Amino acid sequence: MVNWACAALGKDAQASMTPRTGIIVHQAVATPVSSAIVRLRFTEQCEADISKSSQANGHRSKGLNYKDAGVDIDAGNALVDAIKPLAKSTARPGADSALGGFGGLFDLKACGYNDPLLVACNDGVGTKVLIAIEEGQHDTIGIDLVAMCVNDLVVQGAEPLFFLDYFATGKLLVDGATAVVSGIAQGCREAGCALIGGETAEMPGLYGKNDYDLAGFSLGAVERDGVLPKNITAGDIVIGLPSSGFHSNGYSLVRKVVQMNGLKYRDPAPFDPEITLANALLTPTRIYVKSCLSLVKAGLAHGFAHITGGGFLENIPRVLPDGLSVSLDANAIPLPPMMSWIAKAGGLSAVEMARTFNCGIGMIIIVNPDDADAATDLLREHGESPCQIGQVFESSGEPSVAINDLDEVWALP
Repeated sequence: MVNWACAALGKDAQASMTPRTGIIVHQAVATPVSSAIVRLRFTEQCEADISKSSQANGHRSKGLNYKDAGVDIDAGNALVDAIKPLAKSTARPGADSALGGFGGLFDLKACGYNDPLLVACNDGVGTKVLIAIEEGQHDTIGIDLVAMCVNDLVVQGAEPLFFLDYFATGKLLVDGATAVVSGIAQGCREAGCALIGGETAEMPGLYGKNDYDLAGFSLGAVERDGVLPKNITAGDIVIGLPSSGFHSNGYSLVRKVVQMNGLKYRDPAPFDPEITLANALLTPTRIYVKSCLSLVKAGLAHGFAHITGGGFLENIPRVLPDGLSVSLDANAIPLPPMMSWIAKAGGLSAVEMARTFNCGIGMIIIVNPDDADAATDLLREHGESPCQIGQVFESSGEPSVAINDLDEVWALP
């Protein structure tokens, strides 16, 4: 998180924002939290202003304060203090994740790049956050936030360098917000990037008391001659890396199916009675950065495709050059139990599943057939369970994806 301090007091348009640079909370109107001294001066100035305006005719009036409007500066300060060690735990070369400035600094030279290009991504977690809110389970949704950004970065061969978040809520509840940021820090550690800044916005009236939403921003770097995709040709092998669940896509449809079937999130999962439905659906998005970067550094990857909203049918063509398409074998992509249940409980067709969800494959890797075994071995060394699921072929028109035997294998309506 980054530690911003508000620049001007009294502007209603900014009155509920709480910027964090290096991790600071800014409450709508310039709320500096960079250091104890700044906070003290801020408090003294506020008290002086109140004193001047409220002691008319020798007595104090009952004037409003910011907390009366629903914004708690003290809670913001408490959150900053709780977040500091979390940010520090993500330090990496180029960033020390120190908090307190107006912006987060990063030394690109310290990373050892010679001719780098910067790659930037931002994303959110969609309506998956509503399940976390309803069940009061906030410790993993931050991992999702990081994953959705850094998995996009690595697709272009880039190493994630740093991350910033935006946390907006109706009422800042320090414990819950700290749990969210704890997940963000964990995701950053898994991705090898530093959490160098962010912002907390407490906005009563726009969000309900217990509601919040998240956005994440990440920046990475790649050597100019290493940008992916490149050199994809007919005959290349398509390797799939398993997902951990729905990741952070399609939850409006997931929630609709759950509601249609009269289930509660605390009920046993219909596809796995050993866990609750909430725990299954809140399984965090896998972060593929380190395993994919190992292929990049070994020169084994021609391209990646992060399978998010749009599934196989819309994400894979994004990395293919004109004149090439991909053929997938449904026999190599069995639907995980939770996705099979969603499909059947919601009456979803196989095509609808393939264009909405990841269907058990969170990352696609395209490699030369001569390198397929070496790539598979390297991925296994990094804890993945890769499988060959298809091949690139020559085609006419725009790139597309064909999934062979889809209806027969998935056996959906």
